[in-house]
Amino acid sequence: MTDAYARAGVDIDAGNLAVQRYREVTGAWTHPDQLGSLGGFSGLFRLPGDPSRALVGSTDGVGTKILVAAALQRYDSVGADLVNHCVNDILVTGADPLFFLDYLAVGKLDPQVAAQIVAGVHRACRENTCALLGGETAEMPGVYRADHFDLAGTIVGIVALDAMPDPNDVEPGDAIIGLPAVGLHTNGYTLARAVIAETEYGEAFGATTYGDALLAPHPSYLAAVRTIRAVAHVKSMAHITGGGLLDNVPRTLPDHAAAVFESSRWDEPPLMTEIVARAALGFDERYRTFNMGVGYTLIVAVTDVERALAAVPSARVVGFVQPRRDGEPRVIVRPRRA
Repeated sequence: MTDAYARAGVDIDAGNLAVQRYREVTGAWTHPDQLGSLGGFSGLFRLPGDPSRALVGSTDGVGTKILVAAALQRYDSVGADLVNHCVNDILVTGADPLFFLDYLAVGKLDPQVAAQIVAGVHRACRENTCALLGGETAEMPGVYRADHFDLAGTIVGIVALDAMPDPNDVEPGDAIIGLPAVGLHTNGYTLARAVIAETEYGEAFGATTYGDALLAPHPSYLAAVRTIRAVAHVKSMAHITGGGLLDNVPRTLPDHAAAVFESSRWDEPPLMTEIVARAALGFDERYRTFNMGVGYTLIVAVTDVERALAAVPSARVVGFVQPRRDGEPRVIVRPRRA
């Protein structure tokens, strides 16, 4: 398998190794109220005075999507992308968002640009009923070019421990429901920018432009997940971010279960089809780099599928769970038939 993403500058294997090393250097001590995370999407901390609930926290960024925004001088959407990404990460535990803090680092502070970015953060916080408590703006010449910036944020939510999904409930025969992605969301942009030149951003791409397709929003799945959980018992969930289906779904599966995805069951965003062709990505490589059209997964019993799909019409059954033995893949993606 060629590794186009690594050649573009992002090494997923190195990232996974770094996480392993983090666990080694932090494993000697944990706070007594720190609880195990669910798949590493977020961390949990027992709520003081209420052992039945936990605070759920997560930190993330928008990645090199910010370079597309800077090139197009469109700053009103990446702040919302950031919040929605973080909301989805804690949503994997079933948490409701409480509050958010942003961090904006710039080479040279332009108050108008900064205000547009933070306005996007605030808009998404309001849409997710999440308080924007504040944040930090850092001017760092020498670290960033004058027209460049970085954007990250931290979210804290709350969850009742007995209401959390439990991957140990997952059984062979369960169905995997997928919520659609609308684009790259906030992952894979280093590779996307390597094969789509900045000079092409204004060119037509189907009914839109390459720039518009690259800046398509990272949606919040909060409302859809709440709706499905109201009518179905959701056993496990995954937010499909960096690492795609192959790296994210295994984080919330028991060892004895494998997830089988049938790619003919959902639509692949045209931008991903274009990038896959330009970068000549192998089959496994594309499903490890991009979401490939599935932004979020939920595992439910087959008996709950009909109610879940009726509640959220955009949802699709995208696969199923089968038994797994030691050494076998955790995730299998079956290609479309020619």
